[in-house]
Formats: sequence, C-alpha cells, structure tokens
Amino acid sequence: MQKKVILTGITTTGTPHLGNYVGAIRPAVEASRQENIRSFYFLADYHALVKNQNPKRFRQSTIEIAAAWLALGLDTDKSIFYRQTDIPEIMELTWILMCMTAKGLMNRAHAYKAIVAENETKRVGDPDKGISMGLFCYPVLMAADILMFKAKEVPVGKDQVQHLEMTRDIAGRFNHVFGDTFVLPEAVTDTKTAVLKGLDGLKMSKSYDNTIPLFVPGKKLRKLIMKIKTNSQGPEEPKDPKTCTLFEIYQAFATEEEIFAIKKRYASGIAWGEMKQILFEYLNDHLAEPRRKYRSLIENPQYIENVLKEGAEKARTHSVPFLAEIRKKIGVQTIGG
Repeated sequence: MQKKVILTGITTTGTPHLGNYVGAIRPAVEASRQENIRSFYFLADYHALVKNQNPKRFRQSTIEIAAAWLALGLDTDKSIFYRQTDIPEIMELTWILMCMTAKGLMNRAHAYKAIVAENETKRVGDPDKGISMGLFCYPVLMAADILMFKAKEVPVGKDQVQHLEMTRDIAGRFNHVFGDTFVLPEAVTDTKTAVLKGLDGLKMSKSYDNTIPLFVPGKKLRKLIMKIKTNSQGPEEPKDPKTCTLFEIYQAFATEEEIFAIKKRYASGIAWGEMKQILFEYLNDHLAEPRRKYRSLIENPQYIENVLKEGAEKARTHSVPFLAEIRKKIGVQTIGG
C-alpha cells in the first residue's frame, strides 16, 4: 500500500510555546507514529531569514525548536526530520518555479498586500517600503518545500491556505508546460485542533508577546499562569468555562474525566486563584519529563545536529533524483546525453 505523504514546516523564529504544542507539534508527533503515513517535518530556517536576521538568534532558535520536537516525542525513525538549509535541491527548485510564476500571483499574497496597504495608509510614498524580495517570493519557496517531496496533504492554519492555493497554481502551470510532474497538494485545516489564547486573552502568539513557553522552569511557569487575564467574578459565582482562557488551556491537555470534573467546579463556583494553581500544577507535571529531555538535548547540540543531518540524508534520497528528473524536463542535461 502506497503511503500518504504529509509535510509540515516549522519556522525557526522563536521559542516554542503552549499554543505551538497543541496546534502543531502534538498532531505532528501523533502522525509521525502512523504506519500508513510518510511524514516530512522540516525546520524552515530559510523562511525565518525573512524576519530573523540576527545570526545568534537564528542559530539558537533552530536548536530550541529542534530540541522541542524531539523532546515531545517526534519519531525520527518513522518520519523524516530535517533542516531546510541542508537540502540544496529546494533552493534550485525555487528558482525554477520562480521562472514559472506570474508576478501578478505574488501581488495577491495576503502578507504582501497587508504591508502595502499599511504603507499606503501611512502615506510613506513608496508602497513597497520595508518589503524584501524574500517576503515577496516567500510563497514560491514554500511551494518548492511542498512540491519537492510530492506532499499530498499539508496541515496549515487558515492564514496559510492561500499559499497552498498558490502552490497548486504554480505546480499546475509547470505541469501544463513540461508534462505531469508535480502532485497538487491539498491544504488540511483541522477545526478540532486547539488555538489557545495567551496571557491577555488574545491568540497566543510571539507577535503579541503573550505566550507561555513550553519549557520554562516551574517558578517561571507559575508566574506566567498567575498573569493570565480573568474577569471580575467573585469566587462563589458560577463561571462559564467557554469564555475562560484558564479552562481553554487546561482542556487542551486534560482527559475527558478531568475536564468534566473541572466543569463542575466552574458551575458551582471556583476562585480564579485556585484555578490558576490547578492549571499550574497540571501543566508542570505534564511537562516535567519533556522539560527534562529538552534541557538534556539543549546541552548536547551535537546530538541534535546528527539527527538533522541523518534526516537530511533521508530527505535527499527523494530530492536528488526528483530534481534530476525536473532538470531533464526543462532541458538541463549533458549535451549529447
């Protein structure tokens, strides 16, 4: 039976937080253990260069994110885990695809349009101020990431669906000109996957500076949880768990029985301080072993490097022959061959 190919990229722009775990890492770890799936997971460090141009932070983020995925149980025997910058075929394919991609298609990218609109609102004179070619061509590099490994399904958030549609357009154009070559990927958006709120009640995101990092020490974790925004209801008042960030985070980690028990506490009244303490103790216990593994990995960067290099070797058994096929189709081959 042919395995279904699933691919996920993780941009190396910061330290993983609780929202990353429940929204992306945990589903990927579960998928990595399935026998009927061939999973590709990569550190999108070339993508990160668009926003992160601090060499020290660039390197550190790569180490932290790789360590987080490994500490949380990614099965690298059954999946292919690699660093984007270790696969040179991706960059060559990016150029080939750029030559097949209409500028008008890139003009419609949401991220690009948002910055242009902001510049126009501010009347800065140049609508493209602050826009690098890296940001403008980001969707083409993403297309190369996906098409190189013939991914059929790509789990993405709603904000990335447009990029998958662009990937299909680019692949379709290439297939039309040079013959059937690329698999047209499908975006997979899981409505069941939790999107956690952060300390201020907004979506947990590095952009809002409202995250709870996965592997902070216990004292720091407790301090952050105590800062989570709640309403002014008194301890004895019944509370609605559906509108509560504390419950939302607890629910993302707890069992059905535990969730049911906490809902009863909400209905009868629970003090916010008590609920924060419950959440802290639960998370601290749940993350204790991954935190230990994470710290051990961070102290052994050579092990992480070896895992990524091994993953790159596996990935290149796919990318090298496929790029050779693509080169031949566009006419890049030995003269007389």
